[in-house]
Amino acid sequence: MNEASFFKALEAQYSSQLPFVVYSRPINSIIKCWLQKDDTLHETDTFTESGFVFAPFDFNQQSIVLPEASCDHFVLETEKLESDENTVKFTTTETNKDVHIKLVSKGIEAIKDNEFKKVVLSRCISKELRHDNPISIFKKLFNSYKNAMVYCWYHPKIGLWLGATPELLFKVEGKQLTTISLAGTQSYNNSSEATWTNKEVEEQQIVTDYITGQIKPYTKQINVSDVETVKAGNLLHLKSRVISVIDDNSSLKSVIDALHPTPAVCGFPRQKAKDFILQHESYNREYYTGFLGELNLKQSKIRNTNRRNVENNAYALVRTQSNFYVNLRCMQLKKNKALIYVGGGITKDSDPEKEWEETVNKTKTIGNVLD
Repeated sequence: MNEASFFKALEAQYSSQLPFVVYSRPINSIIKCWLQKDDTLHETDTFTESGFVFAPFDFNQQSIVLPEASCDHFVLETEKLESDENTVKFTTTETNKDVHIKLVSKGIEAIKDNEFKKVVLSRCISKELRHDNPISIFKKLFNSYKNAMVYCWYHPKIGLWLGATPELLFKVEGKQLTTISLAGTQSYNNSSEATWTNKEVEEQQIVTDYITGQIKPYTKQINVSDVETVKAGNLLHLKSRVISVIDDNSSLKSVIDALHPTPAVCGFPRQKAKDFILQHESYNREYYTGFLGELNLKQSKIRNTNRRNVENNAYALVRTQSNFYVNLRCMQLKKNKALIYVGGGITKDSDPEKEWEETVNKTKTIGNVLD
């Protein structure tokens, strides 16, 4: 399928108000499109289906699946999309600085009172749009963020979300589980080396320790890579990779429950930090800091038992694969407005003013595609 036909089908789906997702995984020239054939809302709490999942921050809300068998599937391979660079315009005005600084200060006080060690506090910025064509925004995201999971997801009964998230929650290939410990944020200034503070290093280590501790009851052979600095848009982060093997008696749902939400989007200890967020953030995150991605898709690999007779001795090894990404660097389009969601990790050493500046920088990262 060529680019024109690919996006014509997608535009027709959106015009018909039918569910769809279009996405591209990091460092990938493959764009996939799933078009659900009707507007049925499919929910899951077992994660045993095959499809594309869109899950919230708080599991008391709906986790949505576009079932693989209920969708038409299209694939486009390209390095760059044709896009109208002037499709969407919005203006940036920040008016809730005092509110966010007070929230961060309250979080620091709770940490010093030993309620928890870390909490991730966020805010939602509402911007008026002159135009709100989500397909055009997706094209700009794809062209701008090659190191991210770029997506546009729509269901008429839920809403329309777009994002370019750099953070893998985890992926499962057969029994191998891979997850990422990502935390710490600073602006990229074209310097060859980044300098990280103790606060940022500690924040990243909290995430790493949490992940390894959470997956231990369900996995074996846990290996943690060295910490490295990675770039996402105009921001830098600290990252480690954690690889393990899922036990035969453990389910995908048990791994999800163990890892979501991570300290990188919630805090630590998890339940106390989550309770603080739900009580004090004063807005509903919905699917921001939830997760999304391919769920239990069958993958076939050809293996040869006899190299001299490939044709007669080849067989297909079929296994399932899931790829989930944390829904960061995202926005929701709603009634000619872009709702942009940003946040930051708070520890005892946090500075409320700097935490505000971090959210402003993150707003620019995703807001750049609207300029």
